[in-house]
Amino acid sequence: MTLKDLKDYLSKKGNQLEDLARRRMPVIAGQMAVSHFKSNFRQSGFVNNGLQAWKPAKRTEGKKKGAENNYKTLTSGRNHLMSSISYIPHDSSVLIKNDVPYASIHNEGGQVNSHPTVTPKMKKFAWAKYYEALGVPKGTKVHKTLSIPEDAARWRALALTKKTKLNIQYLMPKRQFIGESRELTDKINAKWEQEIEKIIHNS
Repeated sequence: MTLKDLKDYLSKKGNQLEDLARRRMPVIAGQMAVSHFKSNFRQSGFVNNGLQAWKPAKRTEGKKKGAENNYKTLTSGRNHLMSSISYIPHDSSVLIKNDVPYASIHNEGGQVNSHPTVTPKMKKFAWAKYYEALGVPKGTKVHKTLSIPEDAARWRALALTKKTKLNIQYLMPKRQFIGESRELTDKINAKWEQEIEKIIHNS
């Protein structure tokens, strides 16, 4: 090999390594990250130094019937939140994103403020839940002096409210599905080293 051949060889390898770092690896890392973060939904937790299990959704508790109760926490028939994880490769970097409006509150947790309109349908539903909480047939006359359960009292208050809008506040537990993960970092680093080895050892 002449000096010129060596220079050409090193230049070729340098160009391949630069292409790997600036163009190919961001795509590879993006694909790996999306796959890793989507798998969090199937495991009902965030994988970082082991599985950090999510707090189960209330609908999954007990043995309630209904199609929605067959799905794990943060999953559904559409799996819109999970399927909305995507990546945008840049020069030597990659952005992982989820554009669903409620993605951030699930990922980070926090207080949720809701102001639903009180409708006749809502009040009708509240009456039905009131009688259900009492354990009596709908329309049963209940004596005013009868002590009723707390949950029944709340449904009755909603059924009788004169408000046109409700002010509901509740705390959304943190169920992280995107973020720094040691396992993901290790996989990307291993892939990075593998791709470098290919370039170095291939003629």
